[in-house]
Amino acid sequence: MASFVIEGGYKLQGDIYPQGAKNEVLQILCATLLTTEEVTIHNVPDILDVNNLIQLLREMGVTVTKIGVDSYTFKADAVDLDYIESEAFLKKCAKLRGSVMLIGPMIARFGKAMISKPGGDKIGRRRLDTHFLGIQKLGAEFRYNAAKEAFEIIAKQLKGVYMLLDEASVTGTANIVMAAVMADGVTTIYNAACEPYLQQLCKMLNRMGAKISGIASNRLTIEGVKELNGCEHTVLPDMIEVGSFIGMAAMTGSELTIKNVSHENLGIIPDSFRRLGIQMEQRGDDIFIPEQEHYEIESFMDGSIMTIADAPWPGLTPDLLSVMLVVATQAKGSVLIHQKMFESRLFFVDKLIDMGAQIILCDPHRAVVIGHDKNFRLRGGTMTSPDIRAGIALLIAAMSAEGISRINNIEQIDRGYQDIERRLNALGARITRI
Repeated sequence: MASFVIEGGYKLQGDIYPQGAKNEVLQILCATLLTTEEVTIHNVPDILDVNNLIQLLREMGVTVTKIGVDSYTFKADAVDLDYIESEAFLKKCAKLRGSVMLIGPMIARFGKAMISKPGGDKIGRRRLDTHFLGIQKLGAEFRYNAAKEAFEIIAKQLKGVYMLLDEASVTGTANIVMAAVMADGVTTIYNAACEPYLQQLCKMLNRMGAKISGIASNRLTIEGVKELNGCEHTVLPDMIEVGSFIGMAAMTGSELTIKNVSHENLGIIPDSFRRLGIQMEQRGDDIFIPEQEHYEIESFMDGSIMTIADAPWPGLTPDLLSVMLVVATQAKGSVLIHQKMFESRLFFVDKLIDMGAQIILCDPHRAVVIGHDKNFRLRGGTMTSPDIRAGIALLIAAMSAEGISRINNIEQIDRGYQDIERRLNALGARITRI
């Protein structure tokens, strides 16, 4: 198990480029199974979750060729259906959350799929009902194989149908869309997720020959087609990394330029950080954050305490609440952080309290942060990363803290952030991997 040792108190200076979006590329990689033709994908991040899914596709029989630093081709013309039922395949699926999105394309193209309960962050319940119910409505039959501890999915012919999703799940919507593009007839998905990741998937599928309308809304209409073709696709910059770098600049009092952020796809993220008092400036497609010694949290117009909560797009992504909570510890003022979607994601705050942060954990979903206004710096400490986003939040805290910190279990950070210590050290951070 690797660790980071961080010497806190150093300012950053310069330009940083966000990686390709992790949450988008996991969907896009699964979609390559929908065609026998070659699919080329650019801006693929070199991170653990993505690399594990690429390797899984290779072992399924997909021909994967790296054609550039962050570009790959995928050709799924000889998928090994026997391997998909093997113990080795199911074990790998169990360690990779993104593997659940293999169900949609596999059932659409091959009429069968098998998947174990997928892994991922330990952030509370992450139910799969939306995935399963949606694909069942298209005509698939789900059975649980107790001996293999896996779900078997079978469908002779998927048929288009109207469905109202019980929640606007991003991965659930992606799975259902990938199944529906080759179903017989028209599928309407209401209460669909409409995040930029999902928009990108739908646009790519349309370039492959799918007929999806309503993209960027919560009502998707899909006219099924017989087959799909190859295409070329470029992954968006990762909005979670962009937000992480905004928070990092504020906490360390640094001047930073985040390059090529695809500003039109950031939604409410910049304004949410502005509500914490962080100054930033859009320069073309870059975000410039000036050196700022103090930042003050806004209050609501009636004077009540500011609440920052996650919500389905175009609301604030839950993946950034851990970062915003850490940033608030050094702001002037107080804020209520309300994490609605995952009941275990705020439990990392005990580590921040040990570092000197003033945080009241009200319940598994809500925490009140009383900012120090940088009059009291956090203290360095030893901590363990429980999930990807808490991991980067703890790294930000350690970079701003007084003294030496150690973060264990940084494989969690590696799952979502590419070569993070090298990129930050190039800007002036002091991070050592051991």
